[in-house]
Amino acid sequence: MIVITGGAGFIGSNLVRGLNDRGQTELLVVDDLEDGRKFRNLADCEIADLLDKDAFLDWVESDGLPDGVEAVLHQGACSNTMESDGRYLMRVNYEYSKKLLHYCTRKRIPFLYASSAAVYGSGEVFEEERRYEAPINLYAYSKFLFDQYVRRVLPEIQSQVLGLRYFNVYGPRESHKGEMTSVAYKAHRQIVDRGRIELFEGTGGFADGEQRRDFVWVGDAVSVNLWFLEHPERSGIFNVGTGRAQSFNQLAHAVIAYHGRGELAYVPLPEKLRRSYQSFTEADLSGLRKAGYTAPFHSVEEAVPLYLSWLEGR
Repeated sequence: MIVITGGAGFIGSNLVRGLNDRGQTELLVVDDLEDGRKFRNLADCEIADLLDKDAFLDWVESDGLPDGVEAVLHQGACSNTMESDGRYLMRVNYEYSKKLLHYCTRKRIPFLYASSAAVYGSGEVFEEERRYEAPINLYAYSKFLFDQYVRRVLPEIQSQVLGLRYFNVYGPRESHKGEMTSVAYKAHRQIVDRGRIELFEGTGGFADGEQRRDFVWVGDAVSVNLWFLEHPERSGIFNVGTGRAQSFNQLAHAVIAYHGRGELAYVPLPEKLRRSYQSFTEADLSGLRKAGYTAPFHSVEEAVPLYLSWLEGR
């Protein structure tokens, strides 16, 4: 059995689907369904069981997980970059993760967890080294702190521990995320509802809509996870991005091209985002490639049509 925490969420449910596509249905999904909309992410998936995140933690703390757990894919977290409750973020993103880490390493169960490119803050180098990490919001700090903890204990661990620093992931099964949905999803909805895509005016020395992000197709993020799952001898912290930053304008034009209509408008960056906004991200893939992962990543022009056709087919 494979455990996927956050398995009803965005990346988690895509991992469930990816494992299903490989014939794996002995899956325990762990999540918090207080937001009941997330059930839709699993409606076309096959799983063995579903457990609330608090009940699962009780199992872990009482050493009550069933025998035969092959791996834990820990995707569960508060991913709201604007969350201001530090105690909540530390409890959910840091303390919970530490407890799962220690359980898995004690039982020698492979532990693959979701980190984030947010740990790099407003820097210009995105390489998995401490000197380039400077989180600028609480969410990023919670992810950074757990990465640091993993680095300290990793030399003593005998089983696989893997942190994946996701860059700007987009794709199916994200609509429940509200304000935290991807630019691709928001652009699609804006075209459908208003015929116009709104992007931010220039920031950080970039012109209007020319801020650049490493936009990652969720299918590629799933592929990286599943490759490492097949290579339990690999441990460490790795970036998951395309290695090529693309502008918001490029993404918006890909959405417009798909629909065959629409225009762009530029709006001021909200004040609440000004001190925690990343105007540029681009994954350094040297570590990932050195680890042996060689598959290519989809560009915006390749993946946006796949995504929008999936959305329109729902």
